[in-house]
Amino acid sequence: MIDCLQCFVAVVETGSLSRAAAQLKIAVSSVSRKLDSLEAELGARLLLRSSRQVILTDAGERFLPRARSILAELADGKAAVQELDSEPRGLLTVTAPAAFGRLHVAPAIAVFLQRHPLLEVELHVSDDVVDLAARRVDVAVRAGVLPASDLVATRLAGLNRVLSASPAYLARCGWPQSPLDLLQHQCLTVTGRSAPRGWWRFEGVNQNQPLAVKGKLRCDDTDSLLHAAIGGAGIVHLANWLVSDAIVAGQLVPVFPMDPVRRDAVPPRRDPGESAIHAVHMPGRSNQAKAQLLIRHLREYFGDPPYWDLAMEAAGAGERRAPL
Repeated sequence: MIDCLQCFVAVVETGSLSRAAAQLKIAVSSVSRKLDSLEAELGARLLLRSSRQVILTDAGERFLPRARSILAELADGKAAVQELDSEPRGLLTVTAPAAFGRLHVAPAIAVFLQRHPLLEVELHVSDDVVDLAARRVDVAVRAGVLPASDLVATRLAGLNRVLSASPAYLARCGWPQSPLDLLQHQCLTVTGRSAPRGWWRFEGVNQNQPLAVKGKLRCDDTDSLLHAAIGGAGIVHLANWLVSDAIVAGQLVPVFPMDPVRRDAVPPRRDPGESAIHAVHMPGRSNQAKAQLLIRHLREYFGDPPYWDLAMEAAGAGERRAPL
């Protein structure tokens, strides 16, 4: 029966018997027989099959989420038994914001897999907020302020925004002396979605509300804004973890001196309103031990303070510089 369920789900997800057969590494005729067997067992037609396409029937639509749930529960049960071994093994599903996932989570997971060779990780990088229960996600790395939920959250690192520009832009357009001077500069801003908390806000300026900065370039992708700033298009206000490499390389310069890196003897307690990098997971899941193992690794890998802040400090990003 389990093989039949796997065939059914594979056919739906791939859209054809041949692609499902290739995915499952069995013959197309075997896929067809297993589907026939499943429909006979249920007493209902699940799929309308033709040489060109496969379409779910009403019965198939109703049965699909239950089939997926059965397979997921089986996978969780298998993982729970395997976790009795001394060496962790099995699959972990992880999501992370696109840019942060590429720059920091993927390298951390590479080291994690070297330490735990019997584990596998399926990493999804996307700025969409994923429903952990619906997608069977074990760990989600999230940046920003966490909404109230039943998820277990672990703070991985602080999130600060750094105002920076290329040396070429500052030489051409001048060095702002205060945040209000930004109103006269080319500021690269986000469009197409609501601005994150802290964007273009400065303590004690404009009643702590965002400045109405403007510029010739607006974009819905922060990574693109970063590269535009490196190219001299204007000033950006981006997360510390995103601009650190460019600042260390001298491609960008902090417009105002950065605050000294905090070295707390005791890790800060989670503030529900804090903008930070967190890892969240669902309580009570069978993969919880492995999820916590990964979360501990991420905290260790990022460090406290995180390595991107230490790198900027070592490069002199916090030093006060004279206007150009």
